[in-house]
Amino acid sequence: MSLSIWQSMQQKGYTRRDFFQFCAAAATVAGLGPSGVSQVASAFEKKEKPAVLWMHFQECTCCSESFLRASHPIVLDVLLDVLSLNYSETLMAASGFQAEKSLNDTIKNNKGKYIVLVEGAVPTGADGVYCMIGGKTAESILQTVARDAAAVVAWGSCASNGCVQAAKPNPTGATPIYKLIDKPVINVPGCPPIADVMMAVVTHLLVLGQVPALDNQNRPKEFYGRRVHDTCYRRPNYDAGLFVESFDDENARKGYCLYKMGCKGPVTYNACSVVKWNEGTSYPIQSGHGCIGCSETGFWDNGPIYQHLPSFPGFGVESTADKIGGLVGIATVAGVAAHAVVTNVRKRKVIAEVHEEDQPEV
Repeated sequence: MSLSIWQSMQQKGYTRRDFFQFCAAAATVAGLGPSGVSQVASAFEKKEKPAVLWMHFQECTCCSESFLRASHPIVLDVLLDVLSLNYSETLMAASGFQAEKSLNDTIKNNKGKYIVLVEGAVPTGADGVYCMIGGKTAESILQTVARDAAAVVAWGSCASNGCVQAAKPNPTGATPIYKLIDKPVINVPGCPPIADVMMAVVTHLLVLGQVPALDNQNRPKEFYGRRVHDTCYRRPNYDAGLFVESFDDENARKGYCLYKMGCKGPVTYNACSVVKWNEGTSYPIQSGHGCIGCSETGFWDNGPIYQHLPSFPGFGVESTADKIGGLVGIATVAGVAAHAVVTNVRKRKVIAEVHEEDQPEV
């Protein structure tokens, strides 16, 4: 019988205090809050370490690189104490027949209990010859591992929506995971997705034994329920009509809005501006680069990255991905932010009036 997570941690010399600190971190990233710590602890004390198959298809391994840089909980703890990572071309020491045996044994001995994490799109063109492992096509391997899985998670935009591999003209027939298997898929898009968001999804599956609440694109609502624009610290500058005109101008140094530089924050749903990267240090917009919309379907085909989108009726900050639905893609192509135009005209008028009042009489 497999050890529970707590038993495994005990064997490695962790104290009860260490265990609860770990549970607190896990509850936090899973969005359960302080009240969820006891729930996490109970689950980690009793549940066996779940077997995990981490598959790699058409991708650049950036999702794995991102995951390895998760700040909470420590990834080493997760890999060794929370998950039984039985197969991963990137992280495992085994190779060849030994690796294949581990894959097949996991499927055979853990039917209905193991978790499949998929990184990369699957090529369906030319009978799948563009991505083969051990003489088998990526699609045939996916069908085999997904059939008896308890949950399937698509890591990153490649697995979630095709990403750059599926960009026009898509010569390999790159296809996202949800279009190929007959069971629900949790999409965690991003190029790559945020490390702590990835950890949160895994923790949610472990603790509650079910998928987190998803939006109409099967993305966890906890992290993909609001636009980057809505929680961006530069949003007040956007509303005031204060924009960066070129990356090296004075407005850029003042931290003004990057919308005119092609920032796709108004049409991108992700937690970048809240969770951030590198242990919560920063995210692209904070580093001076506009959002490229990497968590949205077809972002590679939605026009030049640095193109300023024309005006289009905007959406209020209270809008969610479910309310916007399919309109997001249309809005990306047509442009966004006419509400900024109205707001800017009004605010510029007020500024002008105040400026006139402040002028000395002659």
